[in-house]
Amino acid sequence: MKKTPMTMIRSEPEKNKNIGRRDLFSEAGIRAIGDGKEGNKFELSFSSEEPCDRWYGKEILDHTEGCVDLSRLESIGVVLFNHDRDRVIGKVTRVWTENNRGMAEIEFDGDEQSKIIADKVRNETLKGVSVCYSVTNWEVVEAGAKSADGRFDGPCYIAKQWQPMEISIVSVPADPTVGVGREYEPVPPQRADKPAEASRLSYYESLINSNLNA
Repeated sequence: MKKTPMTMIRSEPEKNKNIGRRDLFSEAGIRAIGDGKEGNKFELSFSSEEPCDRWYGKEILDHTEGCVDLSRLESIGVVLFNHDRDRVIGKVTRVWTENNRGMAEIEFDGDEQSKIIADKVRNETLKGVSVCYSVTNWEVVEAGAKSADGRFDGPCYIAKQWQPMEISIVSVPADPTVGVGREYEPVPPQRADKPAEASRLSYYESLINSNLNA
């Protein structure tokens, strides 16, 4: 009997969150707002629905209503440099979704190191934006099938419940020729069968846990 392509929702336990990063390069844009050329407030895009190649397949971050949990960025959102939790350079002052993208207003801090990064962003020397996020619910779409809402073609893994953890200004995205890619990450010592299982092998899980426990 011929197997019918299908989709399925897969929920994972809290302890098995999949931790990832996603980069937006120049097409995302970082726009100065409010105070003109000397200001420290900017608007940027930190995520989109562009498919991202992972070792387990194509990953898509769903931005429809109810999929993105912005509560962490709204309450304690910080801006880091190159995902270094010891280099906090600013704060998130506003966050929302628009046109299937994650959007944020940020404000750089007034210390000297933060001012240096802000100047490089203002001068367009630094154009890379990256978000670190966790996923707790996946829709798995097989080859030849469409997602439940008909928006995406399989094979792919769609993050149906995910949470941005922090936003970073990054110096070297993995591929500067595309809007969305991956920052360089170490290869896990072994590969798991499910995306959510990768969190146990991931360098990023320890990084996020350190942030949560700080």
